Amino acid sequence: MKKIITALVFTAILVSCNSADKTKNTNQKSTESETELIDSISKDLKERYKIIDSDEALIATALMAAPKKSRMGCKVIGYNMAGEFVTLKEGDNEFICLADNPNQDGFSSACYHKDLEPFMARGRELKLEGKTSKEIFNIREEEVKSGKLVMGKPGSTLHIYFGSETLYDPETSDVAGAQYRYVVYMPWATSESTGLPVVPKASNHPWLMNPGSHTAHIMLTPLTENR
Repeated sequence: MKKIITALVFTAILVSCNSADKTKNTNQKSTESETELIDSISKDLKERYKIIDSDEALIATALMAAPKKSRMGCKVIGYNMAGEFVTLKEGDNEFICLADNPNQDGFSSACYHKDLEPFMARGRELKLEGKTSKEIFNIREEEVKSGKLVMGKPGSTLHIYFGSETLYDPETSDVAGAQYRYVVYMPWATSESTGLPVVPKASNHPWLMNPGSHTAHIMLTPLTENR
């Protein structure tokens, strides 16, 4: 009887060990498969995305901020790879695109209605003079009030394309992980005059930023896509 019990215990141990080995092997294979998949994706991304390291790449990615049908006719300005603020591309429609600054971290391009250029140019000028964000706001506010500075018609738009990476797909000009944000300028607008909240009620909902000021604008930030 003792021999039978011993045999049964030994058999149970063997079964347990075999099961553990199978589980271990299954987990190991699963981990190896996941690692291979991640390596494959990483390799694909490395082959697909390139560093934004030329004026041509700056132009291509800047145009991504503009509405698709308008991109070919947009004027593109901004810092080139040599660090000079220049016109990178001439245009003939209503949009001006501001290219990403290659000397700053992350990626940020913008596209705005040409009527906003005096306002945008004044901001760049004051920034070069060393003015703080608050000082720039106050100076432009007074100049808009006095009529010295024109911001264009209410409803002029600003399209922003931004992200943390400076990698792009040369075939599509998409910037890795970048997303959009839209601004509709409504100088002096308030929550009472528009019916919009001054804080977003939820993601993807429009709201009014800087109400009552020269830079009052409707903010729209689309939900990010799963990538």
